Amino acid sequence: MERLRRKIDDYLIEWKKNENRLPLIIKGARQIGKTNAIRNFGKNNYKTFIEINFALQPQFKTIFEEGFEVDNIIKNITLKMPELELNENETLIFFDEMQECVSTATSLKSFKEDGRYDVICSGPLMGINYKEIESNSVGNKEDYIMRSLDFEEFLWAKGYKSEQIENLYNHMIELKPLSNMMYDVMMSSFKEYMIVGGMPAIVSRFIQNKNFSGILKMQQQILLDYEEDITKYAGGLDKTKILNCYRKIPVFLGNENKKFQISKIADGARNREYVGVIEWLANAGIVNVSYAMEQACLPLKENYNPDNYRLYFADTGLLIGSLDEEVQEDLRNNENMNTYKGALYENIVSDMLVKEGYNLYFYKDDSKKIEMDFMVRDRGSLIPIEVKANNNATISLNNLINHKAYTDIKYGIKLCNKNIGFNGKFYTFPYFLTFLLKRYLKER
Repeated sequence: MERLRRKIDDYLIEWKKNENRLPLIIKGARQIGKTNAIRNFGKNNYKTFIEINFALQPQFKTIFEEGFEVDNIIKNITLKMPELELNENETLIFFDEMQECVSTATSLKSFKEDGRYDVICSGPLMGINYKEIESNSVGNKEDYIMRSLDFEEFLWAKGYKSEQIENLYNHMIELKPLSNMMYDVMMSSFKEYMIVGGMPAIVSRFIQNKNFSGILKMQQQILLDYEEDITKYAGGLDKTKILNCYRKIPVFLGNENKKFQISKIADGARNREYVGVIEWLANAGIVNVSYAMEQACLPLKENYNPDNYRLYFADTGLLIGSLDEEVQEDLRNNENMNTYKGALYENIVSDMLVKEGYNLYFYKDDSKKIEMDFMVRDRGSLIPIEVKANNNATISLNNLINHKAYTDIKYGIKLCNKNIGFNGKFYTFPYFLTFLLKRYLKER
């Protein structure tokens, strides 16, 4: 089957064009396609591509034993791989599973100063101590965070062209409703993406088979693999506490409040005993954290409560995989989802926003009967985003926009199963256009 097109492909091409490029570290959760993307790039853009996997080839850990001069490192690599023909300025060295050999990070300064060989490093986020790597390589590397396929990449996998996606964006800019046919086709693809998620192996299987056969089993296996990695890489933190939090995410998402509460994870659990656990899951790329804003005003980053948060799966397909087997069928038929229907739509919007580069924030004020799923911003205003599983009233959105106390809010956005529109107060977009939202807010 043809390889999936990924956004990192264009990023790597641009990185190579930069004459002052730094060694690159590609960060991301397991099984999102890092190795495949780097290998494809290296083989197609360099005369010589060297791939060293420190987990599968531990004998290569000794290449740094004589120090970090590039000539010594290259000499030691060629001792183990004598068939190599190195071409200066036309060679890419790929150090994979770098968490197994932290000395790799120390070598990046030498490679940067030497300049004859390009270097890319990668490894699973949960396996890498990035604080240690940062201290060893500060100023001598560039970072790229990779995630599972976003909805645009999923559309590419299905065969959609850039012009067709641009057409969707033009409808947003012009506030022109999509035709019924276009709407139905996109909504169908979006529901497929919701069930399948963005893990490359799962997407490839779905595209190849054109059905959901075997998808749930693959999702459940990835979830188990993540549990195994938690057990392996949790370091000084209590692995049981991390697993407790990880396994309870679907439970809290199913609640109307959705607030993640440590006290309800286990008998006698206290916040102070779980310090660092949520940050570990977030840093591992497993979850996305949304923080409660203290007040509905700018700025966002200095105005939230770190102890009041919601946790979302970083891939909605994996959330589906964590639920009962009947959920996929219910979702396909758009029935019997009850409160969890809202959680699924909220989770996928959170995932789409993060993949656009947003940090997640929500707002709740019980005294004014206001609850807003997400808050983003444009150049001069705070923008509330309400995600509706059903096309019912938008009381919170209207209250935020109309209330005189919220001077930073000029308009809002409603995401639901409804066509493009604007009523003078908020814009309505179908869920599937969320992946274009950041560009829209920047260019509107």
